Amino acid sequence: MTDAIWSDPPSVPLFQWLARGSLKQNLPQAVRLWVWLSLLYGTSPIYLQLPELFCYADWRNAFFSLSHPTDDVKPNLHDRTCPCAKTIAAWLFAPSLNWTQVQWEAYCADPAHWQQVQQKTQQLKQELAQHDALLKDFDSFLHQTRLFGMTRRTLASDLKKLAEIHWLDSKGQCYSRVNTWPTRPLAAVPDGDASHLAVCTLEFLTQPDLAAIADNLSHVLNGHRRFFVHVDYVVPQEQQDLVDDWQDKLRELWQEDPIPPVKLHYWSTSLLRPCTAVVYPVCIYHYHRGPYLCGFGEIPEQPMEPLSWRNYRLDRIQKIAPLDWDDPQVSRSLLNRQRRNQLPTPDEIKLRMAQAWGFDYYQPMQRLLLRFDQEWDKRYIRNSLRHTTFKHIDYIQAGRLIEQELTGVQQKHLLRVLRTRSKEDAYYQALYRQDDPNVKQRIRAWRPHVEVLLPWGLRERFVEEVKQELRFYHEEFD
Repeated sequence: MTDAIWSDPPSVPLFQWLARGSLKQNLPQAVRLWVWLSLLYGTSPIYLQLPELFCYADWRNAFFSLSHPTDDVKPNLHDRTCPCAKTIAAWLFAPSLNWTQVQWEAYCADPAHWQQVQQKTQQLKQELAQHDALLKDFDSFLHQTRLFGMTRRTLASDLKKLAEIHWLDSKGQCYSRVNTWPTRPLAAVPDGDASHLAVCTLEFLTQPDLAAIADNLSHVLNGHRRFFVHVDYVVPQEQQDLVDDWQDKLRELWQEDPIPPVKLHYWSTSLLRPCTAVVYPVCIYHYHRGPYLCGFGEIPEQPMEPLSWRNYRLDRIQKIAPLDWDDPQVSRSLLNRQRRNQLPTPDEIKLRMAQAWGFDYYQPMQRLLLRFDQEWDKRYIRNSLRHTTFKHIDYIQAGRLIEQELTGVQQKHLLRVLRTRSKEDAYYQALYRQDDPNVKQRIRAWRPHVEVLLPWGLRERFVEEVKQELRFYHEEFD
């Protein structure tokens, strides 16, 4: 067996990969499989002592307490120290995987610990919501469902599942651990041992379905590759070396402890001039057309405003200068966050992007209301995923949204406009980031088959754009 030790933390992309289908339906089994892998390939005391060739009974005897039933019935709560007594939350959030339910409940009795558990619960709920995998009564599911309180048949099927996804070798009714681990969405490779495992880390693919496709099809099949990805990439060829340099520079900084703040020299497209900003570098995010550094700190165009997020496209960065935390160029607010261990993480960006459509996740959210003609809706909009908040609504609901969002003259005008539109057209609502350029470009690409009804400011913006376009072509109408 490989000497490498399994240390992959629980994550939604990993659960999606383990589910091999609907995460909403298979989430309990996906979590159980993550525990199985920790038991089979983890380190002591988690690592299970099993014979080289083992069956379900061997695993049951090594894992459960002596009083655990051996027949094919769902076990009662016979022993609170037996692993079958542990809830899903205890498996996911306890400081140690080998804690009993009794230890977990004592841990949660501390108000400070319980608050942390609630925060982790909320975070997992929001991450699952991005993938439309949120179960009904999610809190009860986490804190009351006994993950291994299942029948023998259910747990034995987990072993078959692990064999199907090549984490076990099957030999009749028996199994053995594998020597080479399959690729997966998230894999931790021991330091200094990167060549030991051919592990493909796919968690950076923020769409779990795409990660699963890449995992299944990215290998050569009968001499040919059968899976390719093309993305719009606007970084000019002559800037590629610069982008590579910044990626290498940031990778080095992110391995330091503590990670230092940086002073960025960059070209601002909003100000159309060179600028500087002192920020804490959080991560690199490729969004639609290029790679961006997500930084948290001061905002050059708003020097008196509090700390905030901004995205800096890598090819527009001219210099990255690391600073010491006690450098006077570092703002007092940012330094205080560092001292209180409250600097932001990439997870915060993921949560913000789940809340509203758009990459300007630091901008306020606004209600978006769109109308499409029927044919365009049938061809391109219906049954497509734009954002988790992008939902179809009916004509009456569209009118109610206008009444909720607008008042006075604007409300009367837009309700009058709506009365002239067909009830058979398609209406969609979403939450989007105010003035997000990516969302605006998407809506422009849908013209003339789309009408922006809300927000009022965006509708007025597109009115002016359409007037300008008409002036471009006015000679055709003379």
